[in-house]
Amino acid sequence: MNTGRTIFSQIMDHIPMHEFHRCVERYHGSYKVQQFSCWDHFLCMAFAQLTYRESLRDIVHCLGAQQSKMYHLGFRSPITKSTLSYANNTRDWRIYADLAAVLTKTAKELYRDEPFSVEITNAVYALDSTTIDLCLSMFPWAKFRQKKGAVKIHTLLDLRDNIPSILAISNGKMHDINALDLLNAQAGAFYIFDRAYIDFSRLHNLSLSCSYFVTRAKSNMQFSRLYSQRVNRSLGTICDQTIRLTGFSTSKDYPDTLRRIKYRDTEHERSLVFITNNFFLPSLTIAQLYKCRWQVELFFKWIKQHLRIKNFYGTSINAVKSQIWIALSVYLIVAIIKKRLKLELSLYTILQILSVSLFEKTPIYQALSDVSPSFQQCEIDNQLYLFNL
Repeated sequence: MNTGRTIFSQIMDHIPMHEFHRCVERYHGSYKVQQFSCWDHFLCMAFAQLTYRESLRDIVHCLGAQQSKMYHLGFRSPITKSTLSYANNTRDWRIYADLAAVLTKTAKELYRDEPFSVEITNAVYALDSTTIDLCLSMFPWAKFRQKKGAVKIHTLLDLRDNIPSILAISNGKMHDINALDLLNAQAGAFYIFDRAYIDFSRLHNLSLSCSYFVTRAKSNMQFSRLYSQRVNRSLGTICDQTIRLTGFSTSKDYPDTLRRIKYRDTEHERSLVFITNNFFLPSLTIAQLYKCRWQVELFFKWIKQHLRIKNFYGTSINAVKSQIWIALSVYLIVAIIKKRLKLELSLYTILQILSVSLFEKTPIYQALSDVSPSFQQCEIDNQLYLFNL
């Protein structure tokens, strides 16, 4: 007797179905499809992410063991390994990329009032990439090195809410500098990145768009000092200079003045040199902004640890991209649930609870709120937490 809805179906309620169908229609995902719709495909892959399935056979066997509950989980078609494999290789990955964009917009609305460690009102973004190693013989399209394959995930992370604003997937050969072309520069926003992204012609375009950037200077940067500001060395700032580039190419690529700040990091006993086109914020605030860039590294480490994006269920480029976008959608769904239900648990804890309770027929809030204090105390102290407010 059905006494309620499964937790898995309650999770999927947070996906706007009208938007999902728009994504499917935009890329003709239902063309000549009689069974195993795009929604069934998404449910299978989301189930695999939430329960940490290892392979297509693993997914099919686990769902087959719950055949009597399949309808209540939301599935409307029988699932076989060949059908799921065919869907991974042929269903346009852009369907799930657009769905992730819709969920990103929803999550940003929910987290827009989150506090930020630096007291500024501007939008702050961190741009970086992470590499996922692949076997070149199995993924021949993922060119990286002569005997090694890889894909790169380029991410523009909103540091106020830890929600990716832009995410792009490329083969391992794409240089990080090219990711700057993906930015739709927002006036007044700060873009923070490391030295791999220094291309002064692109940085000048950011400056012309009335955006600000903060990055570290390369050791061989050629410049001349125009004048220096007074600094308080007791706070860690060694110098705050206005400079002009003097290199043959860089002076043409960036003809305007720049601000150069040298800061002493007493925690790690090292000196850091920052360059920025912002001349208004205190030098210490610029250093704090760059320190916040580490959040994008934590984001990459978190999704690699807790989402299935290192081992793939298919070898085609479409299968890999579909799995990554669906994994990101699951991450966003859990973040949305956390905020809507006003939960104090970390995303890691929520994922662990959901992974063992998807087939239960109990209100999702009850399943996530009935956590004993002893369970929370057993968490690892150095575990990475996002949205743990």
